[in-house]
Amino acid sequence: INIPTGMNDSIRPTPPKRNPDKTREAILMAGVEEIHRHGFQAAGLDTILAKAGVTKGALYHHFRNKAALGYAVVDEVIRHWVVGTWTDALNAGGDPIDQLQGVLEHDMGSASEEAIELGCPLYNLIQEMSPIDEGFRTRLNRVIEDWRDAIATALRQGQDNGFVRKEIDPRATATFFIASVEGSIGMVKASRSREVAAEAVKSMNGYLDSLRAQPIDSPSPELQTT
Repeated sequence: INIPTGMNDSIRPTPPKRNPDKTREAILMAGVEEIHRHGFQAAGLDTILAKAGVTKGALYHHFRNKAALGYAVVDEVIRHWVVGTWTDALNAGGDPIDQLQGVLEHDMGSASEEAIELGCPLYNLIQEMSPIDEGFRTRLNRVIEDWRDAIATALRQGQDNGFVRKEIDPRATATFFIASVEGSIGMVKASRSREVAAEAVKSMNGYLDSLRAQPIDSPSPELQTT
């Protein structure tokens, strides 16, 4: 996912002295950058401190240990970026299928080279930490559940408003869609190929188009002539 991490120096916060909130934010942003690039287990606290421009004492003032920092990265940064990206689009109103396709194009079709190389931080942490740390697993699953709920709710509203086929199961569809997105991002990361990204977006757009309700003024297939 094309997430605006602190990897770009122009958006990395530089906290002023004696400002606890800014210091904590700087540590979080440096933490998500380091974890995204190297994984949680290999992420270096000294590197995070250097990027944030804070002391080790400041780190432990806000986070009791490395695991607590990792949990906060999931709860406060990754969840906000992942769920917020989709819910902001879906809450805009209108056709949810158009909105889902728009986010797909932005996140995968127009992904930066760095995003293609590093992949999705949510997917990366699920693969790395879910099997070995229950704290990470439950938090990461919560992100997925919130994401799925947002899409399922939008699809139900789309059914009510005549945009989405009535016979689909919104929650099952949301589950399949998220699995397709995350799996595709994993393939793009492995291949480092924009062609793979384009193929994935095209296929998922086709699937989303298949969910559209038939326009009211369109003749049913059995009434169409050849």
